[in-house]
Amino acid sequence: MAFLEDRNHTAVTEFILLGLTDDPVLRVVLFTIILCIYLVTVSGNLSTILLIIVSSQLHHPMYFFLSHLASVDIGISSSSTPNMLVSFLVERNTISYLGCGIQLSSAAFFGSTEFFILAAMAYDRFVAICNPLLYSMKMSSQVCLQLLIGCYIGGFLNASSFIISFFYFSFCGPNSINHFFCDFTPLVELSCSDNSILVVLDSLCAGSMIVITVFVIVVSYTYILITILKMSSTEGRQKAFSTCTSHLTAVTLYYGTITFIYVMPNSSYSTDQNKVVSLFYMAVIPMLNPLIYSLRNNEIKGALKRQLSKKTFS
Repeated sequence: MAFLEDRNHTAVTEFILLGLTDDPVLRVVLFTIILCIYLVTVSGNLSTILLIIVSSQLHHPMYFFLSHLASVDIGISSSSTPNMLVSFLVERNTISYLGCGIQLSSAAFFGSTEFFILAAMAYDRFVAICNPLLYSMKMSSQVCLQLLIGCYIGGFLNASSFIISFFYFSFCGPNSINHFFCDFTPLVELSCSDNSILVVLDSLCAGSMIVITVFVIVVSYTYILITILKMSSTEGRQKAFSTCTSHLTAVTLYYGTITFIYVMPNSSYSTDQNKVVSLFYMAVIPMLNPLIYSLRNNEIKGALKRQLSKKTFS
């Protein structure tokens, strides 16, 4: 049952996810496209992780963080895509109250962790280019592990604020979520309790996370740019730029879509636009990241060629 009587009001026990479209033909097309995107996402990111593990040339801090970025991308995509694929095959896609909370918390955790990992990767590039002689000391295995643990703790703390709010919310009316996953904003709209304080606190947590990570990235790349401009060698400049372009591309895509969804006023775009942009950052960007790093990074391309040649001649 979708509703249970609880004293003086009705409590929702499951939600209906309305998904992306009701058009049966478009559902088949979208199912095929998104299934292909998900398979490429999982295989591409798993390949990146395995390549970094087996290639000794990639046992550096930059690729240590990249392997965890790939893991987080799989988590982001897997938090919503399998359920979204099911929604294309059934007439009425329902998710339990607990399942909705798990989906919200996993999406928030992996999404938040990606912010921190991207910031850690920017700091790594800053140390590598601006303090190359101290790089091995400042980015030792212990330091990298500490930074990574900090990234996951930061992601967990930000996700905790959303999941605590979710279980505090009272749902006693409509249970149809106009989205393809349990996003926070549609859930706030369905709640029949006064959530103004919780929403403000959640916004502060998310806003603080974005401000901190953006600050680290902007400061890091400001110093990187100043250092590159001071280089007398054109070859040195090109090499420094090449190590940063893939990361900057990933940062621009991720922060750009998140800003569009959560920073722009709700009145400036429709729910359908929100769904499309959410689909982009939860399904498409995780697929693009391994392609961005493999196509624009010479070390990864070189390591991949060496591994393929080993397989060919073994």
